[in-house]
Amino acid sequence: MKIKHDRLCPFITAIFTKAGCSIAEAERVATHLVEANLVGHDSHGVIRVPTYVQWLKAGKVLAGRSIQIVFENDAIAVVDGQLGFGQTIGEQAVQLGIEKCKKHGVAVIALRNSGHLGRIGDWPMQAAQAGILSLHFVNTTGAGILVAPFGGTQRRLSANPIAAGIPMDGAAPILLDISACTIAEGKIRVAFNKGVDVPEGCIIDANGQPTTDPKVFYANPPGAILPIAGHKGYGLAMLCEVLAGALTGGGCSNPANADKVLNGMLSIYLDSSFFQKDADFAAEIQRFINYVKSSAKATPDGDILMPGEIEERTKAKRTREGIDIDATTWSQLAATAKSLGVSEPGV
Repeated sequence: MKIKHDRLCPFITAIFTKAGCSIAEAERVATHLVEANLVGHDSHGVIRVPTYVQWLKAGKVLAGRSIQIVFENDAIAVVDGQLGFGQTIGEQAVQLGIEKCKKHGVAVIALRNSGHLGRIGDWPMQAAQAGILSLHFVNTTGAGILVAPFGGTQRRLSANPIAAGIPMDGAAPILLDISACTIAEGKIRVAFNKGVDVPEGCIIDANGQPTTDPKVFYANPPGAILPIAGHKGYGLAMLCEVLAGALTGGGCSNPANADKVLNGMLSIYLDSSFFQKDADFAAEIQRFINYVKSSAKATPDGDILMPGEIEERTKAKRTREGIDIDATTWSQLAATAKSLGVSEPGV
C-alpha cells in the first residue's frame, strides 16, 4: 500500500502523543521516522514505531528528556542523553556542536546514553543545513549487538553507523550514511515483514553458514550480520566502538547491558570559513565533483552519483507518489494505534 507523507506524519504523531510524549516531541519523532521512509531508508522509518512504543511503556526510552552536560569547555562537550528519545537528544547534541563550532571553528560532542538515534544521516544533514561539516561515529551499548567479528560466527559488535555531511553552495549537501556492517537490522526486519530474502553475503546463521533467509537471523540461537569488506569493515567497527562507546563514556557493546537500548555518538564539527575562504572551498568541491562525474560510465544508461543524491531522488519520488508500506508493517502500526485509541488514516 502507499500513503502520502502528509497523512502518515500526523498519524505517527498521534500515536506518540497518546503513548505519553508531548505534542512537540511526538511531532519530532514522527518527522524523523517519516523522513527516513521518504529518503528510502525504510529500515529506520515507521517500521520502528511499535518497538519505540514498547520501549516507552517498558521504561527503556523516556519521554521529555534533554541532554545533561557532564563536561564542557569552548570546543568540547560530553553530554548524557538520559535515555531520552534519540530524535530529541540527537537534535540537541548536534545543535550544541553547531553553536560551539561557529564560535571556535571546531567542536567535538561526545554523546552517551541516548535512546535509539534513528537514521544517523539526519545529524550531518542538520549540521550541513547550518553550513557546518560534520563526522559522526555511533555504537549501541547492549541491546544492539548484531554483528559478528571478522573470522567469528557470534554477535559481538553493534551496527556501528558512520555518517558525514558536507554543505554545498546552492545545492543539497554531500551526505554519507553507511555502517560498518553489510545490512541494517531494520532492513532485515523489512525483508522479514515482506516475506522476501535479504541479499547474499549479508548474514550468517548460528553455525556461521551464509544464508539469505531473514527468519534465520531472528532464530534461537540467532544468526549474525557480517562486517562490510571483511576485515576492513571489522576494523571500522572497532574504531566506532572505541570512539562512540569507550570515549563517550557510554561503553562498548556489552552483553551485561542487553536490556538497555542506548546509543553513543562521537561527533566532530568543522567550520570551513576558519580554514579558507568559503568561495574557494565551495569552488574546489564543485570542481572536484565535476571531474569525478566526467568519468566514462560503466554502462550506457548508468549514472555517477554523489553520496546523498540517491536519497534526494527517492525523496522527490516518494513525496510525489507516496510511501510504500508492506501489509505486515501496516498491520503492526494499526495494532499499535488501536491499542492507544488512535484511528487509522485514509490511504
